[in-house]
Amino acid sequence: MPLPLLNNYPLLQKILISGLVLAILFTTFISAPLALFVGLILGLLIGNPWQKYTAVASKYALQLAVVGLGFGINLHQVSATGLSGIIYTAISLTITLGLAYILGKIFGIQAKLSHLIGVGTAICGGSAIAAVAPTIKAEPEEISVSLAIVFILNALALFVFPTVGEWFALTENQFGVWAAIAIHDTSSVVGAASKYGPKALEIATTLKLTRALWIIPMVLVSAFLFKSTEKKLNLPLFIPLFLLASVLYTFVPIVAATAPTIVLLAKKFLLLSLFFIGINLNLKTLKSISAKPFLQGLILWLLVAGGTLLAVIFF
Repeated sequence: MPLPLLNNYPLLQKILISGLVLAILFTTFISAPLALFVGLILGLLIGNPWQKYTAVASKYALQLAVVGLGFGINLHQVSATGLSGIIYTAISLTITLGLAYILGKIFGIQAKLSHLIGVGTAICGGSAIAAVAPTIKAEPEEISVSLAIVFILNALALFVFPTVGEWFALTENQFGVWAAIAIHDTSSVVGAASKYGPKALEIATTLKLTRALWIIPMVLVSAFLFKSTEKKLNLPLFIPLFLLASVLYTFVPIVAATAPTIVLLAKKFLLLSLFFIGINLNLKTLKSISAKPFLQGLILWLLVAGGTLLAVIFF
């Protein structure tokens, strides 16, 4: 039977999709990779009668998620890393994006997809991809592939990094720096560092927050690199709102008190956007995707992780 299976039963399609949306909003067991995976499976197996609506919803849900995540960034903690933290992040970001560009050319990967993989590796995984994707007008399949690659490697790092750190007898300071630079998403950075020790957690968290602030200049650079020749370069509204959110969280006590709820909602919007991105994909689009983007992401991550490990050991 050709896919999708339920094209002749639109009511059943809508019931199943609505049920998953409610599960994402009101349960805690659906993670970001699972939301994307479930959306993809449903889209392939049962179809999506609301595709034109979910395509729009995924775009705005991503932007709302980015703004909401700004309420989790404390600028005092970011400044605590000092000049050394800024230098570490600037160097690692520049090298990572340069390597991503080179690997993308070697493998012949589409420019926007290659850029998203590089941004996700260089800054803070899914959040960075979510921020940059609408700026460069990335296609849903490009967003989905880059997010999937980052999520897979990010999950792997959560388990691998503490073991490698112990194997090389890294100090907590060394491990904190290594984890913050070489692991994609903040959640896995915190998870891996917390396993290693309290000092590692403190250093990894503050340095990771410093990396997260590079989302703002990266969006501007990305918008310039991929702007149409017929259009002016415009700053997406959600970027100054993201910065405003972090300022309010840092300096306004009332906002700080409600920030955990806002961040939780932001994460729900991110899950929804991933679900909608997945369910909008079709079999024809997926068949056009090769293993090359994953190889780019894997090699890029190994180079960044290996290079950073050598740096913290010898310097």
